[in-house]
Amino acid sequence: MFRFFESLVDPYTAYPETDAPPRRLWAFLWSYSQPFKPLFAVTAFMSIVVAAIEIGLLWYMGRVVDLLSSGPPAEVLAAHGWELVAAGVFILTLRPALQGLSVALLNNGILPQYGALIRWRAHRQVLRQSVGWFENDFAGRIANRIMQTPTSAGDAIFQIFDAITFSLAYLIGAAVLLADADPRLAIPLVLWFGLYAILLRWTITRVGPASKASADARSMTTGRVVDSYTNIHSVKLFAHHDREIAYAREAIEETRATFAREMRLFTIMDVTLTLLNGFLIVAVVGWAVWLWAGGAASVGAVAAATALTLRLNAMTGWIMWAVSTFFRSLGVVAEGMETITDPIALTDAKDAKPLALTRGEIVLDGVSHHYGRGAGGLDRLSLTIRPGEKVGLIGRSGAGKSTLVKLLLRFYDVEGGRILIDGQDIRGVTQDSLRKEIGMVQQDSSLLHRSVRDNILYGRPDATEDQMIAAARRAEAHDFILTLEDPQGRRGYDAHVGERGVKLSGGQRQRVTLARVILKDAPILVLDEATSALDSEVEAAIQDTLYRVMEGKTVIAIAHRLSTIAQMDRIVVLEDGRIAEDGTHAELLARGGLYAGFWARQSGGFIGTEAEAAE
Repeated sequence: MFRFFESLVDPYTAYPETDAPPRRLWAFLWSYSQPFKPLFAVTAFMSIVVAAIEIGLLWYMGRVVDLLSSGPPAEVLAAHGWELVAAGVFILTLRPALQGLSVALLNNGILPQYGALIRWRAHRQVLRQSVGWFENDFAGRIANRIMQTPTSAGDAIFQIFDAITFSLAYLIGAAVLLADADPRLAIPLVLWFGLYAILLRWTITRVGPASKASADARSMTTGRVVDSYTNIHSVKLFAHHDREIAYAREAIEETRATFAREMRLFTIMDVTLTLLNGFLIVAVVGWAVWLWAGGAASVGAVAAATALTLRLNAMTGWIMWAVSTFFRSLGVVAEGMETITDPIALTDAKDAKPLALTRGEIVLDGVSHHYGRGAGGLDRLSLTIRPGEKVGLIGRSGAGKSTLVKLLLRFYDVEGGRILIDGQDIRGVTQDSLRKEIGMVQQDSSLLHRSVRDNILYGRPDATEDQMIAAARRAEAHDFILTLEDPQGRRGYDAHVGERGVKLSGGQRQRVTLARVILKDAPILVLDEATSALDSEVEAAIQDTLYRVMEGKTVIAIAHRLSTIAQMDRIVVLEDGRIAEDGTHAELLARGGLYAGFWARQSGGFIGTEAEAAE
């Protein structure tokens, strides 16, 4: 039975992706709710039916009181016994069936699928963002918003059908019931409802912004805490435990303060609501008794009015809390939308085609990129790398080496000029097809928190086991992989490597990364300090492997250790975002310029003692 309701909507159904999602709250929720519209309509109808049944029961209890007071028990049972039996059968069978249907539609048909749909689509949307977009935010805060927004959106939907629709139908039915007994009984209910609406409006206008502020604070706290955990090695290395505690406490205190301000609203609401409910009970029941005393209302009418007001008294707190929770949830959704609905800035052109790589020629034509700052990066750089050519790229930190690579991979778009591969402007081809043709080994060789096998196969998921192991052997990684075992007892290629590969040494991570790129076998190869984490013996073995891997490929190799690129076809020296020197190792030494100076004063084969900075 549950599977029937859970299969009414497929949360992974196809949908049109957009680069600019709706940024208004209701438009955002409406766009995500499209597959659920028919189910929403049925659920709303069933909520009204359930409310009508509850009102009908109160009315019938008043009728029972009137029947029992209309004559001797024998006569009453003789005249109305079958009616009472039928009512009992209805209460025991049809009422729970209808209630069960209403609950199943909401709890099993909507809520699990609705949250999954939003979380899946939001994750897809965020993954389409550029590398630069991720570099400008906390990964923890992004993840927190992706996780809490679907939950809060589900809470809002739950309150609409479980409380708001039900309560509106109930209040309308209550007014009709009292007016049917005596129109004057509806007057205090209408007056009370007006005051209740004022309180509701007061609460709503304050709860939404307060909830959003609280959600913002929670996301900031999550971001700071995750940042400390992600960089735990630095925290411990510099003995900054107390500093991180203070950094987190600042965010935690802001979260506490915003939440405390939010809770003040609910305290005021509860006290005011108690006063309003007291007025409702005294006004409706008192008037009903007064009408009965004057012979204008029956005992049953008084009983029904009393039961109704007591039921409303019990419901009003729930309704107020439900409505407040609804708008509170919308506040959390609004906070999450700041991430989820951020327009995709770096997109494929409308007529983008897959990159048709035939030779592997790379041309940078007057390329400029300063990260929007007007300085740094690259400045009107022109460079042609012929098909199959191996080019070494060197320069001081900040010279523009990493910027060049990021632009080639189109992690950023150039601010001026263009980059061509085999004559095709990379802005006119699809990003995926571009990156599939480029293999890259980075200095910061972070891995996915998965098995070694999964990490190597990331280079080519359809590779066979033998191909994967062959790539690991070429990267001098196979032997150490066989010795691995994680805390769960998984061994060898099945062992998990920890977040960013933290359970492996730097050299081990780099060899797994090399194996992944070797397995990918892309025609363009980018090496960014590919052997920087390796010891001399392993590096010597890896260098031979890399030279074999380079055969037939267009290669760009960034290095501080000049001995690793001395055998390249050409060496390009960057300075302040421009090409300062270009030639072979021998030519540049003979020129006596920057490269010759680097070579003369390098210590241990490095340009200098500076670590490569993010450019």
